[in-house]
Amino acid sequence: MKQIVCFGDSNTYGYIPENGERYPWGVRWTSLLNEKLGYGKYHIEEEGLCGRTTIFEDPLRDNRNGSRMLPALLETHQHADLIIVMLGTNDCKAAYDASAEMIGKGIEKIVGQIRGGAPDSKILLISPIWLGEKVWKPGYDPEFSEKSVAVSKHLAKVYRQIAEKENIAFLNAAAYAKPSAADQEHMDPENHRLLAEAIYQKVIEIESILE
Repeated sequence: MKQIVCFGDSNTYGYIPENGERYPWGVRWTSLLNEKLGYGKYHIEEEGLCGRTTIFEDPLRDNRNGSRMLPALLETHQHADLIIVMLGTNDCKAAYDASAEMIGKGIEKIVGQIRGGAPDSKILLISPIWLGEKVWKPGYDPEFSEKSVAVSKHLAKVYRQIAEKENIAFLNAAAYAKPSAADQEHMDPENHRLLAEAIYQKVIEIESILE
């Protein structure tokens, strides 16, 4: 059985924008991907955490620095056939004041850690969905700013360049899915479905992990 690890933030966790709870299995994209690939052939390991960044320490919540947690996770999943990385949304928060290029440096570190800790695993790098235009306004998420929205839109270009340089697979999630109008940040069930389909198509292109 092939093993796929999905390393990401709240949109990998399956955060429900209306109430902050978690979408059940069968709704979040990770589970839909497993269903499409076949439960008898693939097993999806979900490693999504709300608030996770690439390299930044969250001043409000502990254990959100992805690069600090990743080495232990790689030991747990050291024989994964494919590791899917979708991070960067939380790096856009105003507290970090990071450009897309700086966030890209964090992604490069993550990729390097995977190469060192799981050298036989293939990597699929996904640039996240855009933040909604109103995410920084009253009633939404005060941790983001107007600049955050612009930075989120520039991540795909930076990530694509990294993927080409590192010779790894790439997918632009924003080309297929968008945030819910409810919170301008997290996907609704339909967009989880759309993203799952896009990732499924990308995974089947990675021939070396297929039977």
